[in-house]
Amino acid sequence: MAMPEQLFFQTQSPKLRHTGIAHLTAETLIYRYTEGERSFQRVNLQESDLHGVCLHGVNFNQADLRQARMGRADFSRVSFREADLSEAILWGADLSEADLSQAILREADLSGAKLRYAKLARSNLSKATLSGANLSHARLLSASLFEADLRPTSDQVTDLGYAILSDSDFCYANLSGAILHQANLDGAKLCRAHLNRTLQQGMRPTDLSRASLQGADLSYADLTGAILREANLKNADLTGVVLRDVDLQGAIMPDGSIYTGD
Repeated sequence: MAMPEQLFFQTQSPKLRHTGIAHLTAETLIYRYTEGERSFQRVNLQESDLHGVCLHGVNFNQADLRQARMGRADFSRVSFREADLSEAILWGADLSEADLSQAILREADLSGAKLRYAKLARSNLSKATLSGANLSHARLLSASLFEADLRPTSDQVTDLGYAILSDSDFCYANLSGAILHQANLDGAKLCRAHLNRTLQQGMRPTDLSRASLQGADLSYADLTGAILREANLKNADLTGVVLRDVDLQGAIMPDGSIYTGD
């Protein structure tokens, strides 16, 4: 089957901002995908409309997807390593088991996205919106979530349970009402982060039960009403932290002692 002339892959474009990246239209991408192609490394799909598409197992490594519209798309097990998804719209997208290592997701909208078991090591999620996203078991080692919004939506909680978040930057991030049960936050930067109860969903507390926060920087963070039962805070920096109404039963405190509430 011959491909229509207007759908031929373009190797050059005067609008390119990323040197050496070839432009590809959404129509051409979908055509080539249906023909069996799965490798789309270093393509330029900036501002493309990929809403609701299903592209299982595609390789988008180092691709330019800035400001692309990809709400409710199925990208499960897709590789986006080192891709640029700045300001992309990914609300409700399925990114389960996707590889977003070292990807740029600055100011991206990932509200309600499914990111279970996703790889996000060293990714840049600064100022990204992750409200109601499911990040359970995701790996975010050394990721940047500076000023990211992880509050729950009116009908969905942001789930980071069992996630690996060690050495990540959550400074000024809003994690109010999020689930961080048994998450690994060792060495994470949470200075001035919002981890307090949220007015949404009936004053839901942030759940850090059994979380590991060894050596974490929680300076000046707001933990009002948070659940830290059996959490490990050994060597954590609690300078100026707000601990009003916090549940610390059985938690390991910075000096290594066990909190009993006595």
